[in-house]
Amino acid sequence: MATAIPIEAAELKQRIERFQEVHREIVRQVRRVIVGQEEVLEQVLIALFVGGHCLITGLPGTAKTLLVRTIAQTLGLAFKRIQFTPDLMPSDITGTDIIEEDPATGRRTWTFVPGPIFANVLLADEINRTPPKTQSALLEAMQELSCTVRGNHYKLPSPFFVLATQNPIELEGTYPLPEAQLDRFLFNTVLDYLSAEEEMQVIDLTTTTHVAQVEPVTNASEILEFQQLVRMVPIADSVARYAVDLVRATRPSDPSAPDFVRKYVNYGSSVRGAQFLVLAAKARALMRRRYHVTYEDIRALATPVLRHRILLNFYAESDRLRSDDILRRLLEAMPAPSA
Repeated sequence: MATAIPIEAAELKQRIERFQEVHREIVRQVRRVIVGQEEVLEQVLIALFVGGHCLITGLPGTAKTLLVRTIAQTLGLAFKRIQFTPDLMPSDITGTDIIEEDPATGRRTWTFVPGPIFANVLLADEINRTPPKTQSALLEAMQELSCTVRGNHYKLPSPFFVLATQNPIELEGTYPLPEAQLDRFLFNTVLDYLSAEEEMQVIDLTTTTHVAQVEPVTNASEILEFQQLVRMVPIADSVARYAVDLVRATRPSDPSAPDFVRKYVNYGSSVRGAQFLVLAAKARALMRRRYHVTYEDIRALATPVLRHRILLNFYAESDRLRSDDILRRLLEAMPAPSA
């Protein structure tokens, strides 16, 4: 006689099916507006399902802002955008206290006016164009999910995602993010140019009277449930060990580091890189209708997770090497173990 499925297992199966349904629908809605950039879209969605923040690096006109706004609309979340400029102050982000006078009594009181940081999805446009003091106010909120104004502590809405963009050109007058602050981002996602066929699709979409509309397919509470679901995806010890070994091999002081890492890298990834790599791999597995993490998940996400966590030295600069080149060589030198 067949035993009944435990209610917990049935509920878990239902939540997984709902997760995959929402993922499919988000992609379908976003595809009405955004052409191409499959890897970028996947990485941004992984960041949302994990509860991490994403740094998007791309040239002007690569639809960074449009992508983030469209995803926020499909998620049914409150969206705010901050255009970072050299004169932006921390209070312009967090909000400030103002003095209000009661017309009846004449009594004056302090009233907190929330800033744009009080949203579910915050687009920090060109984050490297504002001074470190303002960057720190945002990055503190990213880490603590709260902010402090005049000694008062305010919790940010949940879920809270920061999708920050930066422009790799026109670097005069910018304030590059320090490595310690870059480490707070789950991904450093790179947007490249589209193919000729995809650019033709963009022309068709944007130069006619057609206006694409996207509809929300989920809500804040459900996204929080999905984040818990992702953490429940099992990972074998051997796969987790491979992720840890990859991260440790980026540190020139580690005995396992290859010769080219010792030659070209000043500092490697922190343990946060391994944490984020495993979490992101869990989300990727679930998005691809798998219920366990594979070596391929780890290898596919190693570059966007680690590229901003590796600090190269002047030898790499003189040989015109980027962190992506080092990571590509590292993945070649450390293939996934055979089954």
